[in-house]
Amino acid sequence: MLMFWIIILMIILILIGLPVAYAIGLASLIYILIGGYDLSMVAQNMVSGVDSFTLLAVPFFLFLGSIMNNGGITDRIIDFAKTIVGHFKGGLAQVNIFSSTIFSGLSGSATADTVALGSVLIPAMEKEGYDKKFAAAITATSSIVGPIIPPSITMIIFGVITGTSIGPLLIAGIIPGILLSLSLMIYTYIVAKKRNYPSYEKATMKQRGIALYRSSFAMLLPIIIVVGIVSGIFTATEAAAVALLYAVIITLFVYKSSSISDLWKITKESTFESAKVLIIISCASVFAWVITRARVSDILGDALFNITTNKILIILLIIVFLLVIGLFMLPSEGIVVFAPILTPIMADIGMDPVQFGVLMVLTLTIGGASPPVGILLYIVADIAKLKYVDLLKEVTPMYIPLVITSLLVAFIPTVSLLLVKLLY
Repeated sequence: MLMFWIIILMIILILIGLPVAYAIGLASLIYILIGGYDLSMVAQNMVSGVDSFTLLAVPFFLFLGSIMNNGGITDRIIDFAKTIVGHFKGGLAQVNIFSSTIFSGLSGSATADTVALGSVLIPAMEKEGYDKKFAAAITATSSIVGPIIPPSITMIIFGVITGTSIGPLLIAGIIPGILLSLSLMIYTYIVAKKRNYPSYEKATMKQRGIALYRSSFAMLLPIIIVVGIVSGIFTATEAAAVALLYAVIITLFVYKSSSISDLWKITKESTFESAKVLIIISCASVFAWVITRARVSDILGDALFNITTNKILIILLIIVFLLVIGLFMLPSEGIVVFAPILTPIMADIGMDPVQFGVLMVLTLTIGGASPPVGILLYIVADIAKLKYVDLLKEVTPMYIPLVITSLLVAFIPTVSLLLVKLLY
């Protein structure tokens, strides 16, 4: 019962606006004090939680995402996407989704994706006759693929928190990310046909070649990351460092879209973001120790198995739970709090930790485009100069392909594990 009230307290503190690191740390401290444990456990677990070579990938990828967002590659990606999918019905909306898929392989961040592409494509779509609400909604939902396709900061956090191998986790997100994009493109095609949204003329092979050449340096980034990790040349952390160095070189000397002063500004911003993430993980390490002591996973697992022993029902209950949590917490926060509790339960019913990692990241990220937190919705509403409430009606039907993708990941292991089995 004590642990139950501790978790409730922590969730309340987060919902009322207390920084998540403080909420997790305070709740853990109360349990330790009431339980009579040595306070040295707090310091020991906070230090050991971030004393990890793997975690160095987080600041590297955050820095990489900032450079990609400010490095002038957005227009090149959009031009290339137009030559590939612009001739489909709803051309610029299809370009929006396809660009998000490419950009995801560069930044690994849904927020960076939304800001970079939304600021360019939402006004352009409105100019071409698209409904402003639709343009904003498709930008927000397509950005969900950001944390799924490698590099993925959220996947790395899941791996560190649960002890799951980072390389397979990153590779496992590729097929679900592509399926997510395809499902949104099909939805967009249906809506565009109904509303008679325009499309472009089909690009020639020469036009495609020119667009590919202009974006080729940027497009090499995800290849460097994936091939490096899969081949064993790099660990995830080393791949992040190499990709970051490559990004700095192409933005400074190839595209010449950033200066040294811009780089310094980006460095400061990404350093602050990295510090916030690492402090959360540090406090989460204390919480994970508390969860282990209180046997929360065992107790919750027993409670679930008392309700039902049906594997399908248990998975559906977990999905619904994660979707609800995603409404109120950012994906990284939800993973930090609940991954240590839920991962053992899913292992008990036979789900691979890598598969569950993809499922958890996907379902929680859907919350990033859902009220009341819905930070992606707030971003696109601000860019499109829309009222938040007006956006909700347009975005609601788009949850159908998102949830269907989640169910495919949950019930068809091959969706997330095929590439992992082939490459590892």
